[in-house]
Amino acid sequence: MKLVAVTSCPTGIAHSQMAAENLETTGEEMGHDIKVEVQGAMGAENELSSEDIAAADAVIITADTAVQTDRFEGKPIVQAPVKAGVNRAAEMIERAVEAAEAGKRGVISAGGESAESTEAAESSGTDGADESESDAPQKRGGDPEKGIFRRLRRWLSS
Repeated sequence: MKLVAVTSCPTGIAHSQMAAENLETTGEEMGHDIKVEVQGAMGAENELSSEDIAAADAVIITADTAVQTDRFEGKPIVQAPVKAGVNRAAEMIERAVEAAEAGKRGVISAGGESAESTEAAESSGTDGADESESDAPQKRGGDPEKGIFRRLRRWLSS
């Protein structure tokens, strides 16, 4: 199967490069033809041509920055954080292949969690959220006696 991918992180130095390399090697090991574009602060590297995109059966985007998806219109796009490209390249490729074979189109979020945790949440009838969470406001921050305003008030009053 022909795949194209885009990896991107804010600097484009480490994570996007690692994700690209992992997607390429894993894809080739799985028997797929894959080309990966790396985007970062310095621009795009190994940029995908319109011919590459037209020939692709599916698209994988592992990015922590915004990636334009307009050029991939009509293709299944599996999207996840760049960390997924680094740690779960095989899963991203499998999802892209499944989406292409099923004839899906548009963005398919692979999220930041593994498939196992998603399936566990689905089978337990929850959406992965802790049942102790409710609509009640949660207390945030630390001890109010140690807060900046309390300290300022003590300092000004002395």
